[in-house]
Amino acid sequence: MTEDDTIPDCVPSDTLSLAAYAHAFENLHPAILAHSLRVWLFANALARREGSEYANDRRMHLLFVACIFHDMGSCSAYNGPQRFEVEGADAAKQGFLAPHVSESDAHDVWVAIALHTSPGIAERISPLARLIRIAVIIDFKRPAAMRFTNDKEVEAIEAVFPRGEIEKVLGDAVVDQALGMENAEASDAKAPAATWAGVMVKSKRANPEWEGVNKAF
Repeated sequence: MTEDDTIPDCVPSDTLSLAAYAHAFENLHPAILAHSLRVWLFANALARREGSEYANDRRMHLLFVACIFHDMGSCSAYNGPQRFEVEGADAAKQGFLAPHVSESDAHDVWVAIALHTSPGIAERISPLARLIRIAVIIDFKRPAAMRFTNDKEVEAIEAVFPRGEIEKVLGDAVVDQALGMENAEASDAKAPAATWAGVMVKSKRANPEWEGVNKAF
């Protein structure tokens, strides 16, 4: 970041959160960064309403890092051989959190990021993973999640961080990573068949001329 870049008011003021935001700003596509900030606002609002420990100032930085890093694996800096969720989780835990928080806390963040596309598991494996999963699917307007928010809250958050073309940008980023691997075996490891990424890759292969939002998003 440069001196001209303004840190959004919603970013927590602790050193770790500020560093996490700066790292995301430097690496994420603007639409994915805006999505990650909306996820943070939805997750934080839900945590406060439910009296979660992650609404507490002493643990809020863990929630913020999990939100801001949850799609970090979609960027070129972390385009490794593992699933994009795992690459992002590794980036948060090993490359960012490890020197600053306990192993237990870092692992909780890892789990929340790694499982954020895993319905039915993320919601139950840990309180932090549940918050991230619900906030993500709120932002993508999944009907099952909308009871955790309200129209006024959604409109207010989207006014600050507009949606842009997040569905197309994120879907294309994840699919392009998998299709760009050196061979079919590596591509299948990057986006296993039964995963969200794998289903989108299958859709792209079935609809190669389609230029809109991936039909399996």
